[in-house]
Amino acid sequence: MDCTRTVLVTGGSGFIGSHLVCSLVKKFPDWRIINLDNLDYCCSPKSLESIEERENYTFVKGDVCDTWLVGHIFSSYNIDLIFHLAAKTHVESSFESPSIFKWVNIEGTEVLLRAAHQAQYQLQRFIYVSTDEVYGSSLHKVFDESSPVRPSNPYSATKAAAEFLVRSYWDKYKFPILITRSNNIYGPRQYTEKVIPRFLTLLHMNKKCTIQGTCPKSRHFLFIDDAIDALLLLMEKGNDGEIYNVGASCEIPIIHLAKELIIMVKKDPEVNNWLEFVPDRPQVDLRYPITCEKLQQLGWRAKVPWAEGIRQTVKWYQDNPDFWSDTSNTDITHGQIRSKPEN
Repeated sequence: MDCTRTVLVTGGSGFIGSHLVCSLVKKFPDWRIINLDNLDYCCSPKSLESIEERENYTFVKGDVCDTWLVGHIFSSYNIDLIFHLAAKTHVESSFESPSIFKWVNIEGTEVLLRAAHQAQYQLQRFIYVSTDEVYGSSLHKVFDESSPVRPSNPYSATKAAAEFLVRSYWDKYKFPILITRSNNIYGPRQYTEKVIPRFLTLLHMNKKCTIQGTCPKSRHFLFIDDAIDALLLLMEKGNDGEIYNVGASCEIPIIHLAKELIIMVKKDPEVNNWLEFVPDRPQVDLRYPITCEKLQQLGWRAKVPWAEGIRQTVKWYQDNPDFWSDTSNTDITHGQIRSKPEN
């Protein structure tokens, strides 16, 4: 088909990526949307069933660290825009396998940057999707885009390192990069290792919500639709070389989150019956407060209130209990849902 624009999304079968790919495919039928994904454990082909037959959608199964494959994509297509989301993201796993996080999050970013920069066709924009965790924890100070980065775990350290790589291409070549740092994003189709689907999956299995440690941890939550709106706005109106925080004012203590979900799912006022405290992970940040004034100046606002977003999310998991098939064969270790090895 003749396309007016070609967009490459890495990690397009993951939680955020699949929502972004679906949105791009449906909103821009005259664009070609290419999804590069290796279909890791936290991805499901079912996330893209609604668009997999669309003429303007192309799926490439492969690894962003594969230099030959990434180079082949750029030699086969005139790529106008890149959303780089492919990454290892689970904090606990990053302590267990830091070398894998270094390989995917840093080397994968370098492979993609090098191929995009060397491509004969001139790229319009390279959007690197990072995380607010690069700032580290803060009890009182609110982080803006100029705040220093102080990552406190292997995951956020590799994301920060990848950011420096991305920035180096802007500093040296004025390569058209843009970086986003977002709050915890939640919504339908998120894999069960993240806190909201983890609690919902445990409750569906008639198990208790496991609270790690006794410190009062809280997180800011942003609904997936608002996150996608921010990415699409930055695609068109963001400024090259800039960093944009993407977040909401909705901050919820993790224990309050668990209690709210217990009431919604179990209808049991005795919420403590469904709570279990387990050992904390090696390093944990209590909160990540960020300001999003820079993004808001472009016209973005989070539109979905917490009550509506969590209602939609809970309903989706109740309506799709078998979406993540491996959750029927799980182990609970320090609050993390893990697949049991096959005998």
